[in-house]
Amino acid sequence: MPLPASDAITFRLASADDALCLGVLSTQVFLDTYATQGIRPALANEVLQLHSVAAYEALLADPGVTILVAECDGHLIGFSQVRDGAGDPQVPAAAASELRRLYVQERFTGRGVGRDLLRQAEKAAAARGAEMLWLTAWEGNARALLFYPRCGYEHLGVTVYTIEGEDYPNRLFGKRVRHVAAAAAE
Repeated sequence: MPLPASDAITFRLASADDALCLGVLSTQVFLDTYATQGIRPALANEVLQLHSVAAYEALLADPGVTILVAECDGHLIGFSQVRDGAGDPQVPAAAASELRRLYVQERFTGRGVGRDLLRQAEKAAAARGAEMLWLTAWEGNARALLFYPRCGYEHLGVTVYTIEGEDYPNRLFGKRVRHVAAAAAE
């Protein structure tokens, strides 16, 4: 069912003016996803270090990072963050970029926002020379573990994300994106 005009979702490249809203949205989605049993010091520190406004100001100033945002009626509802030239030993591509975050506010999940942000992130990575876009997804995030394979991502292996000495098992996924840029140019 199409969204009413007032609920139309638009996509654009993030600007420095988006740091405040990115920090708050990132914090909200991170906590909704990972703090399923409440807040502990390790998670609180992770939020303050990686999801702060200052962290997004630095990311937006980094030429090796691409952040795309989704908006609805002038409100930020989701974003993707890609790091250029980020390889991993389990990623079978010489030129790879990492999808560090794909966050969509809960109210807007299931409307294609994540899928559209992912497609645009793939095109952006390919346009900047990546052969493959890869990511890690926490094993406790059932929605992500189903979503990425539906979008053509292959399971490449397992890894661990550590927060203050606590290990969180993750799955590593990847997708060849070089063809995405070629198809978009046609």
